[in-house]
Amino acid sequence: MAIQGDFQAHSQALARLDVPFRFVKKASELSGLAGLILPGGESTTCLKFLVEEELFEPIREFAAGHPVFGTCAGAILMADKVENPSQASLGLVRMTLRRNAYGRQLASSIRILDPEPELDLGPEAGRALEAVLIRAPVILEVGPQVRVLARTDGRPVLVREGLRLAGTFHPELTSDTRVHRYFCNMALDSSAE
Repeated sequence: MAIQGDFQAHSQALARLDVPFRFVKKASELSGLAGLILPGGESTTCLKFLVEEELFEPIREFAAGHPVFGTCAGAILMADKVENPSQASLGLVRMTLRRNAYGRQLASSIRILDPEPELDLGPEAGRALEAVLIRAPVILEVGPQVRVLARTDGRPVLVREGLRLAGTFHPELTSDTRVHRYFCNMALDSSAE
């Protein structure tokens, strides 16, 4: 989704993996995609754009049968409950998020993730996985069908529910493409079914 935020950095991560992509700014551009990334940015601004450009329902419909990956503000848009303050969302993942829970921009940090064994990181599994947190939300709770794939400081930061992947950090801001590769494999598996 190329409406706001780090969509260029996501495209560069996909390019490093030799994965074709296109920028989506309107509903008709969802056609033919294997998956969709909702990048970070400012969630209320993104939400306003989704409503104004009539993308809200088309994204929900797309997510019913295709993988969707949300990072930071994208994860906020995917949550079914948002706090601090409360706001509307796409309701794609059963989780409660608190916006800006790690503090202001000055409190941004890079942390090492604790991945669960289920998060297949391929041959690089032993290498540290970094998380860039910028005004990041915190996942307060997840539904029973939501799998926690990675944590930092004991808190979930990467979760999956079916075809939906949500991270409270910015994997696109590092040179490490393992989280993007994981999502691309979700899209490949989904299109093979």
